[in-house]
Amino acid sequence: MSQESNEPQGDSQNSQAPYQPSGGQMTNPSYQTQGSYANGFAGGSANQAGGFASGPTNPGGPTSPAGGFGPAAPYWYGAPEWNVASAPTKQKKSHAWIVVIVAIVAFCLVLMFGMWSCSNAFSSPGNSVGSDADLLASDAIAIINIDGTIQYDGTTNSPEGLKSQLDIAADNSHIKGVVLRVNSGGGVATAGEEMATYVREFKENTGKPVVVSSAATNASAAYEISSQADYIYVAKTTSIGSIGTYMQVTDYSGLMELLGITTEDITSAPSKDASSGNRSLTDEERAYYQDQVNQINEVFIENVAEGRDMSIDEVRALATGLTFTGAVSVENGIADEIGTQEDAVAKAAELSGCSSYSTVTLDTSNSDDLDLLLDLMSQSNSTSTDELIQHLKELDNDGSIK
Repeated sequence: MSQESNEPQGDSQNSQAPYQPSGGQMTNPSYQTQGSYANGFAGGSANQAGGFASGPTNPGGPTSPAGGFGPAAPYWYGAPEWNVASAPTKQKKSHAWIVVIVAIVAFCLVLMFGMWSCSNAFSSPGNSVGSDADLLASDAIAIINIDGTIQYDGTTNSPEGLKSQLDIAADNSHIKGVVLRVNSGGGVATAGEEMATYVREFKENTGKPVVVSSAATNASAAYEISSQADYIYVAKTTSIGSIGTYMQVTDYSGLMELLGITTEDITSAPSKDASSGNRSLTDEERAYYQDQVNQINEVFIENVAEGRDMSIDEVRALATGLTFTGAVSVENGIADEIGTQEDAVAKAAELSGCSSYSTVTLDTSNSDDLDLLLDLMSQSNSTSTDELIQHLKELDNDGSIK
């Protein structure tokens, strides 16, 4: 019987042939499973079912006392060169069921879309066909949403975004008119001026009518745009108008003095730092900026007068900077009628001479991967099921499907 040693055996001993317990056969390492426990006592009991055996650790693994005496701590059997099974790895969760389900849905959508295409000629007034103008096969009214601050952000709240959608409506022979659904309190004066110009040019160049449907707010630069339409609908409680222009210059000099902050502006001209906020405006600078505001506001008034077929004096009398309720706006002439978006669509169809039509929404928003997939599903004649499944796999690989 060997004696217990307090010193761990060296690597040279660990590299020797695996220990064979007395009274039992050597367990084939290939049959050992991970997470098993060494039996821990010299001459220990016979191997349990499944091939566990007492003995030294695998090469490179944790060592036990010489001879293997004493309780053996639990440890993983590693994967030495002589074939002990490696630690289990976490398998990637399969999303095959998602692929199958979406493939079935895609097939159903393709079938439904094909049926819709065949019956499109019988579509009733106001029937929506989604957001892709290329799918139109009969007369339609396009809806463009202007919702938010008028600025340069590439959406339909901007000159470039609105123009891109008006160009689509102009080039598509199935689109007979446009409804602008407006819910905006205004924004950048220059952006509003440009967008008003694009609406006016669209009407002049295409002969297609433009009708405005006002939501909660249709004010300032948004109203300048709306004024170029053929007809303006409002709700009784719509806040509309606010014909006017303002410029804001903030003077932080008092706060900076209170905080003990001083600044020194080095300028090429005395008024170069007039709007920096470091000082108050001089009387000359204030008068100069007031003149600029008046010039810009005059452009606003002229655009409204032209779009609404009103005189300059009539518009100027309404240019108080304040909004009107929808009910009052119909009375003073800056709007035409109380009505809903559906009324605006019907009016656009009437002005264009359409008796049977559908609607299509034009938007500049970018599609993400799943939106793109839905677009692929709608293209029944050009997209195969294999292509849809391949796209689903790509979404699965990049983590878009959880």
